[in-house]
Amino acid sequence: QVQLVESGGGLVQPGGSLRLSCVASRSILSTFTGFNKGWYRQAPGKQRELVAKITIDGSTDYADSVKGRFTITRDNSKKTIYLQMNSLKPEDTAVYYCNMADRYTDNWGRGTQVTVSS
Repeated sequence: QVQLVESGGGLVQPGGSLRLSCVASRSILSTFTGFNKGWYRQAPGKQRELVAKITIDGSTDYADSVKGRFTITRDNSKKTIYLQMNSLKPEDTAVYYCNMADRYTDNWGRGTQVTVSS
């Protein structure tokens, strides 16, 4: 069973930056590279939404609300994905979850809190 562990969340002022990381432990490299990967977020009282995704071939896609501000990347050698978040806004406040999935499994981390406030 793949275990996903997020880190990098915290409290930041509007306009600031954070970088989230998600490590896939208990995963062999071939399994990791075979996953489609993404970052989701869930704000209080709202449904979980897709923020950014990166496919097996490296294609990326973003929610309209974060385009031009967030960047998703991966490091296969470290079995890690990242979410660089710049120009953060209060509406970005949420719990951010890492997801890695293939046709057989759908794996989620426990989430990391991001709070954007002055």
